[in-house]
Amino acid sequence: MIQRQRLIGAAILAATASLVVGCTIGSGDSGSSTHTTVALPPATITVPAADQGPINPTAPVVVNVAGGTLTKVTVTNPAEDNKAVNGDFAPDHLSWTAKDVLGYAASYTVVADAVNAEKKPVEKSFTVTTIAPAQTAYANVVPAPDVVAETGIGVGQPMVFQFTQPVVNKAEVEKHLKVTTTPPQPGAWYWTDDSNAHYRAENYWQPGTKIHIEADVYGLDLGNGVFAAEDNSADYTVHDSWVARADGNSEVLTVFHNGQQVNSMPMSLGSPGHPSHEGTHVISDKQPSIIMDSCTYGVCKGDPDYYNEKVDLDLRISNDGEFVHSAPWSVGDQGNSNVSHGCVNLAPANAQWMFDNFNIGDVVEISNSGGGALPVWDTYGDWSVPWPEWQAGNANA
Repeated sequence: MIQRQRLIGAAILAATASLVVGCTIGSGDSGSSTHTTVALPPATITVPAADQGPINPTAPVVVNVAGGTLTKVTVTNPAEDNKAVNGDFAPDHLSWTAKDVLGYAASYTVVADAVNAEKKPVEKSFTVTTIAPAQTAYANVVPAPDVVAETGIGVGQPMVFQFTQPVVNKAEVEKHLKVTTTPPQPGAWYWTDDSNAHYRAENYWQPGTKIHIEADVYGLDLGNGVFAAEDNSADYTVHDSWVARADGNSEVLTVFHNGQQVNSMPMSLGSPGHPSHEGTHVISDKQPSIIMDSCTYGVCKGDPDYYNEKVDLDLRISNDGEFVHSAPWSVGDQGNSNVSHGCVNLAPANAQWMFDNFNIGDVVEISNSGGGALPVWDTYGDWSVPWPEWQAGNANA
């Protein structure tokens, strides 16, 4: 009986061991187990500018990808026959950035393609819009480069950006105005009014100076809903130095070429009732003849000082009617007394010599005229502002 129980017990242990061994082998048999392959998610493409509402046209359009790489990006303007915007991929193709600026009040279609690590493709489309300014303004250069292409400019010529709308944000705009001179000559900007930013050095330009000016202002908020319409730039060359000095005491105009006196001539300045402005004047225009009409500054028919007549050989030195010109009617007074309405009167032959030698940007310095200083806003009254004041600027005024 005892022996039979032992046999039964041994059989049970053997069976149990067999089950244990069987379980162990089954769980460790890699050939019999089943693995499920999990697919990677598709690449995620984003365009931040598409979520920001209308953007400034100078803000670059950037396409980003996560979980993959970009393979193709196109940005087009449907309103301009799907004109493409150029751009570049980052070296790792995780982003693409536009390198062309956009236009105002425009809508751009962005189509981006990408693949994930398993090369599974995905394509997404976005829309990017740009702001629509209430108004735009241009930054014109003065003088126009084509006007002085042959002659160059004189040593007294300020660099000028003239905006077609008043500028409120002058300090910000000024940061985007640049002047490069060769050889270097330090200078500063000064706003003669709300539309005109002028740049000059402490002294006149050196003859032969090359000047490059830039207004990198496209997309810039000028204030009051006005944005800059485009960038602008120009190049100028300074010609020989021509400076004429008109002394109201001696009634003589003395002319200097590159610092050396080359001529002197009798002249007549403005009468006591119409004195010429004192200070440095800069020639802004020259015409063989013009009609001078005193009514343009309020002296009209019926006034004893009214005049309307053709005047020859005219060099404009201010915007309120001051010229160096031929005045055959006052030859008897030239060198003796001041009888003009503010102009520098010369005999015809002397006026011809001045007209032949002086050009835009050349200088006429008037002293002892009895008149007030030429206002800074009167075309090129720049030199009436002392250099420390000019250098300090007034963009925040």
